[in-house]
Amino acid sequence: MSELKVTGVVQSRREFLRNFLRGVLLVGLAGMGARVMLGRRCQSAGDFDRQKLCKGCPDVAFCPSAVLSVGRKVWQLDPSKCTQCGRCATHCVLQSSAVKCVHRPAQCGYCRLCFGFFQPGATTLNSAAENQICPTGAIRRKFIEEPYYEYTIDESLCIGCGRCVKGCSAFGNGSLVLQVRHDRCVNCNECSIARDCPSDAFRQIPATTPYRLKAGTESSAS
Repeated sequence: MSELKVTGVVQSRREFLRNFLRGVLLVGLAGMGARVMLGRRCQSAGDFDRQKLCKGCPDVAFCPSAVLSVGRKVWQLDPSKCTQCGRCATHCVLQSSAVKCVHRPAQCGYCRLCFGFFQPGATTLNSAAENQICPTGAIRRKFIEEPYYEYTIDESLCIGCGRCVKGCSAFGNGSLVLQVRHDRCVNCNECSIARDCPSDAFRQIPATTPYRLKAGTESSAS
């Protein structure tokens, strides 16, 4: 009888340890799943929303998004150094460049003749494809009231060529700039665009302020 009791005790202890380890494993897997889902939700949201989501989050240090990782740096380009050479569109490791045109409405003149929208020497000021400077039609033009027009960027179509930025910087208010979008950028150790940038406009900056909108100004959101 004593031997049976001892055997029963040993078996119960083994069963307890087995259940305990199983529970620890399930909790760990659930935590990893939650972190992955958090990262996916953050990356699918806009940059400003993603910054809001991470405030007070206990899993920031484990989040797969580079922008949310404490102490990390991300690649960004300085609009004051950018020459719109076109290499952002062709040198990114991604098929569709992580560099996109960003519009700053507060600085825009809402011009009828927008040099960031129209081809130089356009015969008519309408939205026909042959009149647009953007090769993919990523800039949308909407009439507000005479003589003002609103311009927006469809980033899904933007390839980061910088043609619109060059026109806006040369003849307009400079409200269009190129920026690395961190919901797309994979934050390579050596950025292939930075390596070939002729004006040394790319540099790594703190992930807490990932956007550089103009000389001397960095932002946590665009």
